[in-house]
Amino acid sequence: MKNIEREYNELKDKINYYASKYYNDDDPEISDFEYDMLMMQLRNIEKEHPELIAKDSPTQVIVAKGKVNEKFSEVTHEVPLQSLQDVFNLEDINDFLKRVEKEVENPSYCVETKIDGLSVSLEYVDGVLVRGSTRGNGLVGEDVTENLKVIKTIPSKLTEKVTITARGEVYLPREELERINEEREALGEKIFANCRNAAAGSLRQLDSSITASRNLSVFIFNMQKIEGKTISSHHESIEYMKKLGMNVIPYSKKCKTIDEIYSAIKEIGELRSSLPFDIDGAVIKVDDLKQREELGTTVKVPKWAVAYKYPPEKKETTIKDIVIQVGRTGALTPVAILDPVPVAGSIISKTTLHNEDYIKEKDIRIGDKVYIQKAGDVIPEVVEVLKEKRTGKEKSFKMPNKCPVCGSPTERVEGEAVVRCTGIECPAQLFRSLVHFASRDAMNIDGLGPAIIEQLLDAKLISNVADIYSLKKEELLSLERMGDKSADNLINAITNSKSNSLDKLINSFGIRHVGGKSAKIIAQSFDDLSAIMNASTEELAGIHEVGQIMAESICEFFKNPQTKDLVKKLKDAGVNMKGLQKDIIDNRFEGMTFVLTGTLPTLGRKEASDLIEKYGGKVSGSVSKKTTYVLAGEEAGSKLTKAQELGITVISEEEFMNLIK
Repeated sequence: MKNIEREYNELKDKINYYASKYYNDDDPEISDFEYDMLMMQLRNIEKEHPELIAKDSPTQVIVAKGKVNEKFSEVTHEVPLQSLQDVFNLEDINDFLKRVEKEVENPSYCVETKIDGLSVSLEYVDGVLVRGSTRGNGLVGEDVTENLKVIKTIPSKLTEKVTITARGEVYLPREELERINEEREALGEKIFANCRNAAAGSLRQLDSSITASRNLSVFIFNMQKIEGKTISSHHESIEYMKKLGMNVIPYSKKCKTIDEIYSAIKEIGELRSSLPFDIDGAVIKVDDLKQREELGTTVKVPKWAVAYKYPPEKKETTIKDIVIQVGRTGALTPVAILDPVPVAGSIISKTTLHNEDYIKEKDIRIGDKVYIQKAGDVIPEVVEVLKEKRTGKEKSFKMPNKCPVCGSPTERVEGEAVVRCTGIECPAQLFRSLVHFASRDAMNIDGLGPAIIEQLLDAKLISNVADIYSLKKEELLSLERMGDKSADNLINAITNSKSNSLDKLINSFGIRHVGGKSAKIIAQSFDDLSAIMNASTEELAGIHEVGQIMAESICEFFKNPQTKDLVKKLKDAGVNMKGLQKDIIDNRFEGMTFVLTGTLPTLGRKEASDLIEKYGGKVSGSVSKKTTYVLAGEEAGSKLTKAQELGITVISEEEFMNLIK
């Protein structure tokens, strides 16, 4: 019994972790199918051992599928946005129909596509959209009205002045996911795992212009409530909402018999690969709204509907080769070249193998027969190696110790899964290096954004960072949409950047583990860049807030021949290399460490940090026993709590200014 209890608790905690990654972080770690199978195991244990059922079991707690992000205002749903009970075979569907027919007479049903996106509530008053919110935990969601307003398929006004709340699914078309992932990959950013992941991440943005750029769409699939009008069936509500101008669910079929339901599910399954959006199942709903009320709900799910989940399509193929792709950040990614095979509506000829650990864990070899499927029906992945089909001719794969693009040494930092190229001038990561170099926190070259950099690279006007300082006005004028004034402004911005302080230059290099704050500390500790390049690991590690890992990273970076070549070119171009002198008024805060939290009445965070440093103090991002003061403003968070627990002195802005006076 103890083994069963241990298995149950481990399974429960694992599911809660994966649910949080999926719903709260928009960063799934396993496929929907794997998650569903874990849930099935949990339900089976709870069915056989009901005495083990815990309060935090994902089968019992409505919050298992999402929590409210503190970035947004909370919205309490007048009608809860419940999730659906999942079923995986026709026998389960038959059991559901039998339960319904025991409770109500002569029911009819609607079978619909289950769109894979982010569930939202849309509230209209007198035909005008007044509020939109995410599902959240089903009872309380997030107010994302401004983001929903930029979605073209959500009408701001209905065709009638009706007060109605509708539930829909915000989704991302597959073509859009491919476009966004191509852009993110080019910038060295993590790609979205699937359409649902991308839709959720896009909708929960603080900047609605980012949401607008993602071309999201919505399908309305349920009427939550309506005032002043009687509607008797779900089918009628869908037709009415369509008449109001809402973009309703594209497939909704009325069914009476079990054969009709099976036929509709089969039809949706056959359409699945040809649809321009993702679905993760078919929903079977009781059509009559009064019968729904009679059937009622449990804490988590309605008793009048279930979601049938289609099994993922797997196909066998052969790994012909494993090649290396070098990303814009220098990350080396192994990619399997496959015998082309059709999977879920497209021909798959290659798939990422993620990293060295993934290959070792699955024991993937060149020549292996494997099963592949599409994770979330979008990204192909190797799910199983057919080791029993090995002939002995298969070859093991090893990550290269030199970059296949530029020949620089590769490195894998302890604790990370990624192997990276160390060459700063590596063509494969040049675009990302240029974008970072020109960014606000680095050399701050106003007007030299990603679009211009891309044009400069395409026109072969630059091939490394130092080439920026050789650009001429007439060359810039050859670029698309570059006028005379814009060219002058950009040339001036490039020229002005030469006189930036050394910390800006250090930050612009993109050295691993070195950010703006640490770049400033390093620049203040040496006379010039040459002294930093010649410093030992011990010298660097001895600087406050640098440490061993950062010091090793700096030394490795500056001993690379490509780095030395770049520094020489920048020096020849007239870029400032002199150290940053500390602008200290006096040393009254010497030896003191301050932590800032919350919003101060008059001082900005940077302004307060600068004042502390001008009086010889240090600013830290975390509270510890070594902290001298915590400078706290309104809405101070966990740092204030920790300071109180450790007995650290907490001061207000007024008390801080008195220390200076």
